[in-house]
Amino acid sequence: MSARPRRSVHFVPGGQERYLERALTIEADALVLDLEDAVHLDRKREARDAVRGWLEGRDFGRRERVVRINPLDTGMGADDLEGTVAARPDAYMLPKIRGPQDVEEIDARLTDLESRHGLEPGRIRLIPIGTETPEGVLNLAAIARAPRVVALTWGGEDLSAALGARRNRGEDGAYLDVFRHARVSTLLAAAAAGIDAIDSVWIDIRDSEGLAAEAREAADSGFAGKLTIHPDQVPVVNTVFSPSDEDVADARRLIEAYEAHAREGRGVFALDGQMVDAPHLERARRLLERSARLA
Repeated sequence: MSARPRRSVHFVPGGQERYLERALTIEADALVLDLEDAVHLDRKREARDAVRGWLEGRDFGRRERVVRINPLDTGMGADDLEGTVAARPDAYMLPKIRGPQDVEEIDARLTDLESRHGLEPGRIRLIPIGTETPEGVLNLAAIARAPRVVALTWGGEDLSAALGARRNRGEDGAYLDVFRHARVSTLLAAAAAGIDAIDSVWIDIRDSEGLAAEAREAADSGFAGKLTIHPDQVPVVNTVFSPSDEDVADARRLIEAYEAHAREGRGVFALDGQMVDAPHLERARRLLERSARLA
């Protein structure tokens, strides 16, 4: 588990100053300075220069500074790395990943760039979007274990296009099976690798209730946080992915009770009418760890 909280991982269109100004007033845990989908092809260089300037000159506070680059096979991803690495971003978000070989190529490029710019080797981390290609979905476990990877996220929009799907959600709003599979596989791959799993965006920016419901499902399942695309989504997501005072108190009480029973040689006991054993202890400890990350 990362020492950084990643409850809200918020996209900021690269080069658009007013969006950055607004983003710096909200309590997002990470800001993704987007050089890919949010930037028109004719403005890629201009946006890259602006993002470098933001990284060098703006105070991001405790927020993680992430740059989403263009895919390497477009010819622009390498330029994005070259143009921003000296400004020392905390991480790069990687789109259209097909397998661990893509991550390894970026790792090799970063290793060379860090050496050339006098940066600490391996200091810049990677966050792949693992499900934007069918190959990526099939390789999630290996992608999650690739060099520098500290979190794994997923998306259904590009996968929809790659599959020729007409939609990624059914009439009831729930993901269709193939996209549900991609989401669950992302969570399992991240957990197996010991890194954060970040849930995908909620695209209806007016529906805060739907966002909260999907975020609660993600948090209950084990996701560490969620991608956001509008400032109003950030407080909703932060609240859902933050342990409440009641949750923290209950976790501490469970741990104290478990330790007391353990001294008597008992690993299973009843608390508030519910049976408690080792998995409940581990869950309580993880909740306290999440709470400590937010302190």
